[in-house]
Amino acid sequence: MPLVRIDLREGRSPEYRAEIGDIVYGALVDVVGVAANDRFQVIQEHKSHALVADPNYLDISRSDDVVFIHITLNQGRSVKQKQSLYRTIANRLHTRLDMRREDVFIGLIEVAKENWSFGNGEAQYVR
Repeated sequence: MPLVRIDLREGRSPEYRAEIGDIVYGALVDVVGVAANDRFQVIQEHKSHALVADPNYLDISRSDDVVFIHITLNQGRSVKQKQSLYRTIANRLHTRLDMRREDVFIGLIEVAKENWSFGNGEAQYVR
């Protein structure tokens, strides 16, 4: 179960924002085995002053078009899977939306399965 939050500067079309969501979800399915229909995303635009990214941290040249992608999901993926996920997302965003790979910032947060409730006030993964 991933919960994905995508934050970007305002001014993009609804289709552009939807495509980012589609790309991230597709990579999660293809690379780390997220189940079909297991899609929960918040995509939000912000005024330029509300997104701050150092333009050169770790010698990566970021532009004002930086996109923050926060993925919270169950524990258990290998480092290789995580690296492949980051690479796949950045490459697909570049190929399909002409987004600079340098502008793709991804944060991955792993949690135990008991930390999810999908509704009804229940912890569905706890058995």
